[in-house]
Amino acid sequence: MKNKISASTATGSSSSVSSSVTTSKPAHSSPVPSSADDAAATGSGIGMSKSTNRNAMLSRPVHRTLQNFLLIWLDANFDESKDYYKKAIQHLRHIVATITTFTDVDQCIDFLSDIKYEKVFMIVSDTLGQYIIPEIQALPQLDSIYVFCYNQFIDERWTETISKVKGVYTQMEPICESLQIDRENCDRAMISISFNGIDASFMYTQLFKEVLLEIDDDDTKSVKELVDYYRLQGDIDGNHIDKFEQEYRHHTPIWWYTAPYFIYSTLNRGLRLMDVDIILKMVFFIRHLHRHIQNLHREQQQSSTNTMVTTPFQVFRGQGLSFENFEKMKRTKGGLMSFNNFLSTSRTRDTSLGNFARPAALNDPNSVGILFVMTIHPTLCAASSIPFATVSKVGYYKDQEEEILFSTHTIFRIEHIERIHDDQTDRLWQVNLILRGNDDHDLSRLTAHMRNEINSKATRGWSKLGLIPRGEQLI
Repeated sequence: MKNKISASTATGSSSSVSSSVTTSKPAHSSPVPSSADDAAATGSGIGMSKSTNRNAMLSRPVHRTLQNFLLIWLDANFDESKDYYKKAIQHLRHIVATITTFTDVDQCIDFLSDIKYEKVFMIVSDTLGQYIIPEIQALPQLDSIYVFCYNQFIDERWTETISKVKGVYTQMEPICESLQIDRENCDRAMISISFNGIDASFMYTQLFKEVLLEIDDDDTKSVKELVDYYRLQGDIDGNHIDKFEQEYRHHTPIWWYTAPYFIYSTLNRGLRLMDVDIILKMVFFIRHLHRHIQNLHREQQQSSTNTMVTTPFQVFRGQGLSFENFEKMKRTKGGLMSFNNFLSTSRTRDTSLGNFARPAALNDPNSVGILFVMTIHPTLCAASSIPFATVSKVGYYKDQEEEILFSTHTIFRIEHIERIHDDQTDRLWQVNLILRGNDDHDLSRLTAHMRNEINSKATRGWSKLGLIPRGEQLI
């Protein structure tokens, strides 16, 4: 990064300052690879041993970032010993697990520039913001900026042309409110998508899902291993970890998945990066969540008042999509794509468009806003064992909207792509999808041979996991 600005220049002070890191993560820790290809190249250890011993797979205590995002706070006056800053950090950590603070501009720029596989939210003082924001605003890893000032009468005009600046704030509470929304949008946009014929991982992730759902472990032991792992990383709020350990059986898997804690974010990250350490710790939860959706699906299909039993219907999902993935999607038109996570959708088009797709197009210059319109044929779902369920009555946020949750790695065929007219952006698109079954001819042809080969060599889930081909370095 050129033209770095020292803190002494930016603040008018000649005294030297240093950065303060509020987490146990070092400022220049090694980033987690975005794919297993990167892992193989860097030797990061994300690749899984061929060993079929479960304990061997789980026994590598490597510190990792556990969410798709982190928060940077740059303020020349930051002092964690002061009560105000201490309380602010406590509030912020309920929203973002990993927070790194700086008082030095150069160190902050260096740290931010090194981040490759997470999105970054940034709080910056108005004094330093005027110097650093023009320098960093184009970085694709930088998602949102919150300018924090002590003088509500400052001139805000310099921020109005920078789309990543979400506002100028004099209180921490509205920053937390905005950060909560931006965090949810970030997680939504970072769900992994693979395209048949372009991404080699498309076929392998389907087999990976099948094997994961076969694994049946001691759930009590698995919960303990998961919370111990979270505590070891030091990123997740300790109160949230305690709550999960003590109350896991008191709530349903869908409740935990939709709750504002850490399960959704960490599972999303693990499946996006195929981070084996995270996935293997969460196998039990993936299985529990899948079975919960299956059971709800069965109950709801038997309801005499459920119109979704036999009649085709549409659900919607709004999100941001990188230019790279959008180009892949256009090249795959007519072909298959997979959402490589559990998939949240809405029955309300306006909610998906207005709250998610359009803001992504307006606020992120590095992505397009996508409104997915998904047509679901219930008879196909029944024949192919594709579970989905209405979760508005059982989720954490009850009765807020009619949310339909699909199990992991659901496959769709891309039917149509067209631009949505909008006076403020030309980066808003509608993509029409049709749900396809696991017995889709194209998919079956791709996976049948490999599935038979794996099944002929192993009979148990943990053994099969080590047999999924490493040719593409998926795991």
